[in-house]
Amino acid sequence: MTKTINLFTPYAGKISIQNKIVMAPMTRSRAIGNIPNQLMAQYYAQRASAGLIITEGTAPSPNGLGYARIPGIFSQEQIAGWKLTTQAVHAQGSKIFVQLMHTGRIGHSANLPVGAHLLAPSAISANEAMWTDTQGMQTTDTPKAMSIEEVEACIEEFAQAAANAIEAGFDGVELHGANGYLLEQFLNPGVNQRTDDFGGNIENRIRFVVEATKAVVERIGADKVGVRISPYNTFNAMPAFNETVETYKRLVESLNSLDIAYLHVVDYAARATEEGQALLKTIRGSFSNTLIFNAGYTKERAIKAIENQEADLISFGSSFIANPDLPYRFANDIPLSTPNPETFYTPGEAGFIDYPNAE
Repeated sequence: MTKTINLFTPYAGKISIQNKIVMAPMTRSRAIGNIPNQLMAQYYAQRASAGLIITEGTAPSPNGLGYARIPGIFSQEQIAGWKLTTQAVHAQGSKIFVQLMHTGRIGHSANLPVGAHLLAPSAISANEAMWTDTQGMQTTDTPKAMSIEEVEACIEEFAQAAANAIEAGFDGVELHGANGYLLEQFLNPGVNQRTDDFGGNIENRIRFVVEATKAVVERIGADKVGVRISPYNTFNAMPAFNETVETYKRLVESLNSLDIAYLHVVDYAARATEEGQALLKTIRGSFSNTLIFNAGYTKERAIKAIENQEADLISFGSSFIANPDLPYRFANDIPLSTPNPETFYTPGEAGFIDYPNAE
């Protein structure tokens, strides 16, 4: 028995998949008019040798469409568009979850449809550069601080988006609580300066993530729900804060009590310090179901992490862009192709569906 057998054998948890290789969610900006299309279906089908595919971030409401050309899943047209992808992926034998991503303060009004608003826990701008198709590069707008009514409406939007995902044929949903988007904005006291039940102490700051997850669980079932987190993340202008360990300990305990299918951890920042490494071990011990790690893993590192029981599954991001047959290349020690960052977010086929399989 070789070491690699651990990566390529099936995995059985709340979700059973053909191997332990997960395609990580990656924004690709090909959804013209925010509607999933046949080009996207082809892209995901090409990569369906992954045990599990997690789609690019997909807005649960018009307010969450902060970037240009990202898909939504709040209209019947979007549901119909996503059916092209789910049917294509299932035909190849893989499973697919849609990542529900509300961008929160990471957005610009030029990217939002008429009537939508940039919303966040507090009215604090990220002051980040962002592309818009109509105005070129702009600085992110200052968001509107969400009222309690808007917070509650947003939680319902996540639940309805999850129901829409099941209608579209997805095997489940992942709530994006990482990388500086809305859910993580509630967790971080540097950008969440609320004084109501959704801000202040740790219990209040984790409340939005927990309540949104709970609403989704109640709507579609815990076995169809995952959550992504990124402790110590500073991407998208997220400031470091002193209560990181306590915040994520409490959050993971709360998510574990909801019995969700998996927890997806972007672990690169946590691994940079002894404190962060200890937190990852705590998360492993506190979460009972499937644990997925992500961030710059090679095949060798992935095998080691699974063998050492640090995680159950490993997700791969940019390596899947240029290597649609990534599991095959891993299994046969075939060198990986290098993706072209210049076409990561451009519309059209180039740099999207034109990377070849290995000979």
